[in-house]
Amino acid sequence: MSLKNILPGRLGFGTAPLGNMFRAIPDEEARATVEAAWEQGIRYFDTAPFYGAGLAEERLGQVISAKPRDAYVLSTKVGRVILDEPETDVPDFGEKGGLFEHGNPNKIVHEWTAEATERSIEGSLKRLGADRLDIVWVHDIAQDFHGDAWLQKFEEARTGAFRVLSRLRDEGVIKAWGLGVNKTEPIELTLALDEPRPDGFLLAGRYTLLDHEHALQRLLPMAQEQNVDMVVGGPYSSGVLAGGSHFEYQQAPPEIIERVGRLKALAGEHGISIKAAALQFSLAHPVAAAVIPGATRPSRIAEDIAALNEDIPAAFWHDLRASGLVSPAAPLPDGA
Repeated sequence: MSLKNILPGRLGFGTAPLGNMFRAIPDEEARATVEAAWEQGIRYFDTAPFYGAGLAEERLGQVISAKPRDAYVLSTKVGRVILDEPETDVPDFGEKGGLFEHGNPNKIVHEWTAEATERSIEGSLKRLGADRLDIVWVHDIAQDFHGDAWLQKFEEARTGAFRVLSRLRDEGVIKAWGLGVNKTEPIELTLALDEPRPDGFLLAGRYTLLDHEHALQRLLPMAQEQNVDMVVGGPYSSGVLAGGSHFEYQQAPPEIIERVGRLKALAGEHGISIKAAALQFSLAHPVAAAVIPGATRPSRIAEDIAALNEDIPAAFWHDLRASGLVSPAAPLPDGA
């Protein structure tokens, strides 16, 4: 099923920050942020066991489990099983080391087999206080976590998670499934398979104002041809496009700071916010079904909604194109 027929709107809520990404967030602040999203009309919530070893799912569940289940769309991910025992070693998260050092202390098993997929879903439902999931993403079978071994993880998922999720979709247990990754290659490989067939994908950080050329070369044309939709994760490139200092989950390097400065200057010339430009750019591609920025403060929700609805003059997009700050192949709002 097309994600565009499942998702209730173009703006969702990404919960990775609720897993204490980068910093320890008080429970009341996390809860207030989810409540603010609900009160302001957000009805698509995305989470994952990996985010703080179950912490993000727990915090999300504390709020949405009290809401009418038919009133919202819920997605989570498989590939990490959270155990009821403490982690005694330093977790190896590849390039994302230390990302959730303030999360739950539980041990995480990284596994994409059929059995682990079913265990992962069972654990997520319990933490979320939910009776069902709408969309399930196969999480992080890519180079950033596994280096040269990523193809082995992909094959484990192809023969395990992919088949389980296809069956659950065919049985009507879930509405859709796909990949949730930070790299384009695993999605390209999946789209090249005869079967199982994904319904869409969650691509984090690879279709933003700062990083989109690679996705435009192969992945997005393939997806468009196959009518496979994209949810855009990380539209602010880990925060640097929204006033933060992180890019790709690390401190932004000088060349990125310089590029953001040029984007801000251009936005300032046209009297618009860079957040609005970032969100609306990510949604301009025909494959994009929704964008899911994360937040840890209630005020951020209103900012995201305002950014989505901000009136950006066509002249900005024309100047953005002329400046060389976006790929010539990138679709822009207003057909610029």
